[in-house]
Amino acid sequence: MKVRSFIKELPFIHPFTISKGTKTHQPTFVVELEFNGIKGYGEAPSISYYNIPAEQMQAELTAKKMFVEKFAFTTPDRYWHYLHHLLPNNGFLVCALDIAAWDIYGKIKRQPLYKLFGAEPEKMPLTDYTIGIDSTEKMIAKMQETPWPIYKIKLGTDRDIEILEAIRKHTDTPLRIDANAAWSKEEALEKITAFAKLNVEFVEQPLAKDDWAGMQWLYERSPLPLVADESCVFESDVSKCEGHFHGINIKLTKCTGITPALRMISDARNRKMKVMLGCMNESTIGSSALAHLAPLADWLDMDGPLLLAEDLATGLQYNFGKVVLPEAPGLGISVHEL
Repeated sequence: MKVRSFIKELPFIHPFTISKGTKTHQPTFVVELEFNGIKGYGEAPSISYYNIPAEQMQAELTAKKMFVEKFAFTTPDRYWHYLHHLLPNNGFLVCALDIAAWDIYGKIKRQPLYKLFGAEPEKMPLTDYTIGIDSTEKMIAKMQETPWPIYKIKLGTDRDIEILEAIRKHTDTPLRIDANAAWSKEEALEKITAFAKLNVEFVEQPLAKDDWAGMQWLYERSPLPLVADESCVFESDVSKCEGHFHGINIKLTKCTGITPALRMISDARNRKMKVMLGCMNESTIGSSALAHLAPLADWLDMDGPLLLAEDLATGLQYNFGKVVLPEAPGLGISVHEL
């Protein structure tokens, strides 16, 4: 096994604002693994509130490169287990390496990953398109700029109801709300009650990630489904979310890769919880990994490549919310020269 790594700054088409702040570029960390001449690629974006910058990923990979490379690769799940113990404090780096390992494994098996996962393309859910926080006029303009069958609206302001009522005047498509942990429980109930009358599908992470008492209170009263994001990071969090959320948002970067994501999907199904697969503004490299899992989910938020002005690969196709899976082995993408 040989490994190379790259840090890229990918510009957004529009500044991207959520309740936690604004950014104009998405820093991302890309790895290239090579095994017996077969190359695989993985990606993990740098997200400020998870405190794992791309530079930290690169530094730790450099420090432990010999150990990453010396593993006798057979299957991705065995490799993930090894990496999980080798890099216990850098799950983002584990994710990038895990995705690259799956890309190699699919190429060895000469199968696109979705076939190895038992996923059926005809069950692919539509992906939403995210509208970040901005003035109401600019949010409506962004929506009109990109006609789409489902929008995800970022909220967490003192004018959330006003924003959504204004947006609703310009579209009748389903809306999904993401508060990114910005509300109190009373505020959340007031807003969700108003949103229930505005064709909203569900609300993502209404309260602080560790406000379990507040979430149980809200779960018992909410007229709309509640989906955990920041409250559901690792596999062990799925059981905590039961009885507090109706569904979980699995993001490959935060949960440390495809390998644990497969187990989380199974665990959530056993608990009768809905599954959403979400992105963290990955390029086509990370998004393609998510796409191969998507037919196993109920909801999909995979618009990273659509929000970026620059991409790192080709191979994914979007057709008005419908994601067309690549048929080439592994991730099925062609990575640009890095």
